[in-house]
Amino acid sequence: MRLFVAVQPPPAVLDALEALPRPERPGIRWTKRAHWHVTLRFLGEVTDPAPAVEALEGAPVQRCVARLGPGAEVLGRGVVSVPVAGLDDLATGVAAALGGMGTANDDRRFRGHVTLARTARGGARGAARAVVRELADRPVSATFDVDEVRLVRSHLGGGPPRYEDLYVRHLR
Repeated sequence: MRLFVAVQPPPAVLDALEALPRPERPGIRWTKRAHWHVTLRFLGEVTDPAPAVEALEGAPVQRCVARLGPGAEVLGRGVVSVPVAGLDDLATGVAAALGGMGTANDDRRFRGHVTLARTARGGARGAARAVVRELADRPVSATFDVDEVRLVRSHLGGGPPRYEDLYVRHLR
């Protein structure tokens, strides 16, 4: 099963993201509100989630405050996202607890963000930049308390992904 660990922004933050325009552009696929989260650690394929749950239960992590914004940006090769700051220590603690679990050997530096859109396969980064330019006059900013992390299963195939929480760790 395909797993990741994430933070779920509260409804007020999702409302602020939902208020952003979604300009129609060839090659851009907009994500849905139900898919908006901040991935702390992507695990990829895992045969049994129990070791990940156990690791998260003992992870050296605590509550924090996340800051969304100030606006949309292009991440990587064509992801339209809104940055989320304040989660570095949380992501580091989660990554340390999970070690080398899963098939994803992702050693990239953590960059907290919520993905709003992606370029379609073969789409140009220029399409994502054009969307960000269109959103430039629509800043989005919010802070929110992070009091839990979620181990999430991603069901792929047969349409858009479907996310299922397997475990929620409440933070102190």
